[in-house]
Amino acid sequence: MFETKRVYEKPAKNDGTRVLIDRLWPRGLKKEDAAVDYWMKEIAPSDTLRKWFAHKEERWQEFKSRYMKELKEKNELLQQLIDLGKNKKVTLLYAAKNEEMNNAQVLLDVLKKV
Repeated sequence: MFETKRVYEKPAKNDGTRVLIDRLWPRGLKKEDAAVDYWMKEIAPSDTLRKWFAHKEERWQEFKSRYMKELKEKNELLQQLIDLGKNKKVTLLYAAKNEEMNNAQVLLDVLKKV
């Protein structure tokens, strides 16, 4: 089972395994406060895509499409997440302010289809 959560939110016991899926470490957050079990920066959008998107809502649909294409090349990393989620809950952590338009939502959609 997978869910998403902003990394700035307080960790909860029911988060299960906490996996940060951003390429950059979240600004102003100490590693011990984040309670991250794994940091999978390689599964995050490429730097080029991340910079292009810049969290502009008008680019959301194109961002989703491009990120999903990138994820098709990351089968091994996707499998690692799937394996983590087989017997326990996995919380995909992201730093973006927009809780509906971010890489975690795209990744969650992909994981649900696998």
